Amino acid sequence: MADISLRRARTIIRKTFEKGTEMGLKPLSVVVVDTGGHVIAFERSDGAPSGRFDIALGKARGCVLMGMTGTQLRDRAEQQAYFVASAGAALGGTLVPVPGGILVRDAKGRLLGGVGVTGDTSDNDLAAGAAAIESVGLVPNG
Repeated sequence: MADISLRRARTIIRKTFEKGTEMGLKPLSVVVVDTGGHVIAFERSDGAPSGRFDIALGKARGCVLMGMTGTQLRDRAEQQAYFVASAGAALGGTLVPVPGGILVRDAKGRLLGGVGVTGDTSDNDLAAGAAAIESVGLVPNG
Protein backbone atom coordinates (compact mmCIF):
# COMPACT_ATOMS: atom_id res chain seq x y z
CA MET A 1 0.00 0.00 0.00
CA ALA A 2 1.33 3.43 -0.93
CA ASP A 3 1.81 6.10 1.70
CA ILE A 4 2.20 9.86 1.50
CA SER A 5 5.72 10.86 0.45
CA LEU A 6 7.79 13.16 2.64
CA ARG A 7 7.72 15.82 -0.06
CA ARG A 8 3.93 15.70 -0.31
CA ALA A 9 3.59 15.66 3.50
CA ARG A 10 5.68 18.82 3.76
CA THR A 11 3.56 20.45 1.05
CA ILE A 12 0.36 19.54 2.91
CA ILE A 13 1.76 21.17 6.04
CA ARG A 14 2.81 24.32 4.19
CA LYS A 15 -0.54 24.59 2.43
CA THR A 16 -2.39 24.09 5.74
CA PHE A 17 -0.44 26.99 7.24
CA GLU A 18 -1.17 29.14 4.18
CA LYS A 19 -4.90 28.35 4.39
CA GLY A 20 -4.86 29.06 8.11
CA THR A 21 -3.31 32.47 7.49
CA GLU A 22 -5.85 33.17 4.74
CA MET A 23 -8.68 32.22 7.12
CA GLY A 24 -7.20 34.30 9.96
CA LEU A 25 -6.78 31.27 12.24
CA LYS A 26 -4.71 31.00 15.41
CA PRO A 27 -1.24 29.40 15.04
CA LEU A 28 -1.61 25.83 13.79
CA SER A 29 0.28 22.59 14.28
CA VAL A 30 0.08 19.90 11.61
CA VAL A 31 1.20 16.28 11.52
CA VAL A 32 1.06 13.84 8.61
CA VAL A 33 1.10 10.11 9.32
CA ASP A 34 1.32 6.98 7.20
CA THR A 35 -1.24 4.16 7.14
CA GLY A 36 0.28 2.69 10.31
CA GLY A 37 -0.07 5.96 12.21
CA HIS A 38 3.67 6.70 12.13
CA VAL A 39 4.80 10.31 11.74
CA ILE A 40 6.02 11.33 8.30
CA ALA A 41 6.30 15.06 9.07
CA PHE A 42 5.28 17.59 11.71
CA GLU A 43 5.52 21.35 12.08
CA ARG A 44 4.03 23.95 14.36
CA SER A 45 3.75 27.52 13.28
CA ASP A 46 5.31 30.36 15.26
CA GLY A 47 3.30 30.95 18.41
CA ALA A 48 1.73 27.49 18.55
CA PRO A 49 2.07 25.83 21.97
CA SER A 50 4.45 22.85 22.10
CA GLY A 51 1.73 20.54 23.46
CA ARG A 52 -0.10 20.75 20.17
CA PHE A 53 2.06 17.97 18.72
CA ASP A 54 0.33 15.38 20.88
CA ILE A 55 -3.12 16.70 19.97
CA ALA A 56 -2.36 16.75 16.22
CA LEU A 57 -0.91 13.24 16.42
CA GLY A 58 -3.91 11.97 18.37
CA LYS A 59 -6.23 13.35 15.71
CA ALA A 60 -4.31 11.89 12.74
CA ARG A 61 -3.23 8.60 14.30
CA GLY A 62 -6.66 7.94 15.80
CA CYS A 63 -8.33 8.37 12.43
CA VAL A 64 -5.96 6.07 10.59
CA LEU A 65 -5.93 3.34 13.22
CA MET A 66 -9.70 3.43 13.74
CA GLY A 67 -10.56 3.88 10.05
CA MET A 68 -12.85 6.78 10.93
CA THR A 69 -12.66 10.53 10.41
CA GLY A 70 -12.29 12.90 13.34
CA THR A 71 -15.87 14.00 12.80
CA GLN A 72 -17.07 10.38 12.84
CA LEU A 73 -15.05 9.71 16.00
CA ARG A 74 -16.60 12.76 17.69
CA ASP A 75 -20.07 11.59 16.72
CA ARG A 76 -19.31 8.08 17.98
CA ALA A 77 -17.99 9.51 21.26
CA GLU A 78 -21.24 11.40 21.73
CA GLN A 79 -23.24 8.20 21.14
CA GLN A 80 -20.97 5.65 22.78
CA ALA A 81 -18.47 7.34 25.07
CA TYR A 82 -17.45 3.98 26.54
CA PHE A 83 -16.38 2.70 23.11
CA VAL A 84 -14.21 5.71 22.28
CA ALA A 85 -12.71 5.73 25.78
CA SER A 86 -11.86 2.04 25.43
CA ALA A 87 -10.40 2.57 21.96
CA GLY A 88 -8.32 5.44 23.30
CA ALA A 89 -6.99 3.24 26.07
CA ALA A 90 -6.18 0.46 23.59
CA LEU A 91 -4.25 2.99 21.49
CA GLY A 92 -2.21 4.14 24.47
CA GLY A 93 -4.27 7.25 25.17
CA THR A 94 -3.43 8.84 21.83
CA LEU A 95 -6.94 9.07 20.38
CA VAL A 96 -8.31 12.62 20.04
CA PRO A 97 -11.87 12.20 18.68
CA VAL A 98 -12.63 15.60 17.15
CA PRO A 99 -12.68 17.23 13.69
CA GLY A 100 -9.23 18.09 12.42
CA GLY A 101 -8.30 14.43 12.09
CA ILE A 102 -8.45 13.72 8.37
CA LEU A 103 -8.06 10.49 6.42
CA VAL A 104 -6.13 11.01 3.18
CA ARG A 105 -7.08 9.00 0.11
CA ASP A 106 -6.02 8.90 -3.51
CA ALA A 107 -8.45 9.37 -6.41
CA LYS A 108 -9.28 5.65 -6.34
CA GLY A 109 -10.23 5.79 -2.66
CA ARG A 110 -7.13 4.01 -1.34
CA LEU A 111 -6.04 5.10 2.12
CA LEU A 112 -2.63 6.80 2.06
CA GLY A 113 -2.42 8.13 5.62
CA GLY A 114 -3.82 10.85 7.80
CA VAL A 115 -3.43 14.49 8.74
CA GLY A 116 -4.00 16.05 12.14
CA VAL A 117 -4.49 19.81 12.45
CA THR A 118 -4.89 21.68 15.72
CA GLY A 119 -4.71 25.25 16.97
CA ASP A 120 -8.05 26.86 16.20
CA THR A 121 -11.59 25.48 16.48
CA SER A 122 -11.86 21.87 15.39
CA ASP A 123 -14.04 22.82 12.42
CA ASN A 124 -11.52 25.44 11.28
CA ASP A 125 -8.67 22.95 11.75
CA LEU A 126 -10.56 20.55 9.49
CA ALA A 127 -11.25 23.20 6.84
CA ALA A 128 -7.60 24.26 6.62
CA GLY A 129 -6.30 20.69 6.46
CA ALA A 130 -8.89 19.55 3.91
CA ALA A 131 -8.08 22.47 1.60
CA ALA A 132 -4.37 21.63 1.81
CA ILE A 133 -4.94 17.96 1.02
CA GLU A 134 -7.05 18.87 -2.01
CA SER A 135 -4.38 21.32 -3.17
CA VAL A 136 -1.89 18.45 -3.62
CA GLY A 137 -4.34 16.36 -5.64
CA LEU A 138 -5.46 14.02 -2.86
CA VAL A 139 -8.89 13.45 -1.32
CA PRO A 140 -9.58 14.54 2.28
CA ASN A 141 -12.03 12.50 4.32
CA GLY A 142 -12.57 14.43 7.52
